[in-house]
Amino acid sequence: MDSSNLDFIYNPIREKMKENITFIMFSTYIEKLKPVELDGRCIVLETVSENFAEFITTTLAEKMRDAIIKADVGVTDFRLVVKGNKEYKSVSAPEAQPYCPPNNLNKRFTFDTFVAGNNQFVVEAAKDVASDPAGAYNPLFIYGGTGLGKTHLIQAIANKIISEKPHLKVIYATCEQFVNEIIDTMFTAKGPDARERGNRLRQHYRSADVLIIDDIQFIANKKAVQEEFFHTFNELISRGKQIVITSDQPPKELTALEERLRTRFSGGLVFDVLPPNYETKIAILKQKAFEKKSIVPDEVLAFLAQDSGDDVRTLEGRLTKVIFAAKLHEVPISVSLARSALNEAVSESGNGEITAANIINAVTSFYGVSRDDLVGKCKKKDLVLPRQVCCYLMCELLSLPLMSIGKELGNRNHTTILYSRNKVEEMMAVSDKMAKEIDDIKNIILKK
Repeated sequence: MDSSNLDFIYNPIREKMKENITFIMFSTYIEKLKPVELDGRCIVLETVSENFAEFITTTLAEKMRDAIIKADVGVTDFRLVVKGNKEYKSVSAPEAQPYCPPNNLNKRFTFDTFVAGNNQFVVEAAKDVASDPAGAYNPLFIYGGTGLGKTHLIQAIANKIISEKPHLKVIYATCEQFVNEIIDTMFTAKGPDARERGNRLRQHYRSADVLIIDDIQFIANKKAVQEEFFHTFNELISRGKQIVITSDQPPKELTALEERLRTRFSGGLVFDVLPPNYETKIAILKQKAFEKKSIVPDEVLAFLAQDSGDDVRTLEGRLTKVIFAAKLHEVPISVSLARSALNEAVSESGNGEITAANIINAVTSFYGVSRDDLVGKCKKKDLVLPRQVCCYLMCELLSLPLMSIGKELGNRNHTTILYSRNKVEEMMAVSDKMAKEIDDIKNIILKK
């Protein structure tokens, strides 16, 4: 490559380094580096001696990487070569961590359990991505309102790839998780190994074969996180890796995100998840009834599908209430029972509705914790389970959107509520003790 082109790339990096280190350090080491080649997305820099290369490797490498990210000139790393020596001297990179499949996936979220209905196109696109990652659709951007099945779809992609292509490294994260990790590890971490931990996290995300981020809109107004995601996105796409993203809005409407991110999100396949029509609602209810091992008459399914709104989770919640009421009162499921369960949901007095307060009181009483602790920010182990159980019961027994449940529980994000609900479901599936605890708390709520 022409030396002037190399200078065009390296000069902005050099200027950022001038801001990062002392004048003496800069003039002694950095100013004497000479760009000699591009090796993929690494810029190759020539040093005057082995000692200089060793010092830069051990002392200035991470500051150089920071400068490369801030300069945003199309490279992502650097290598050193000693003048007169054709062998590269590698700059030590963070050690790759052993890969373990993600443990934050709901195993029930598969393509077989997703009712496509009037969303056949987006389902087929998701299946194509799962069958051929980084093929025709990269990135895949799925948007739609809360509770329409976006999370189910992208976790179905992850579950299928993990099952059929175990050699691929799949990373699934909610945007809330991604933001917290970036901020906690890269920007607020203290201690001598803080920079190393930051680099390990960066390496973790950039080494993915398939990166799936749920609810990307939550990086809005977080410029440092957007910067980090921008470079991670570019790195993965340039290496032919698959990216899947969900949002509550299409890319062009995410105006709180930088233009360069919105442009990249629009560069692949953008699909919206549509609210279910009446026929799809019936199909969803039949699928959920089958999963719950309950026989629900068609007229009850029709009743539940009417005036249920567009939220699939609310639809499932209505079904759960009816099934639970039938078990509680030991009567067959009927339209009259469904009407009673949805409109009355009686407590001990026989005329009060189940409320968020009822559920919080029952859970705090059962586990012996205070309400303030339950809805607070403390992450002590003895509070995590009651909080997750509370999320699960509110999702099951209240016809509320996740955002509203989050507000009842200390203004928590709807992705946190969804994760907690899924976590309790998984625990109930493998633990009879957990399933009994949930039934006992439900009986407290309904004052059986």
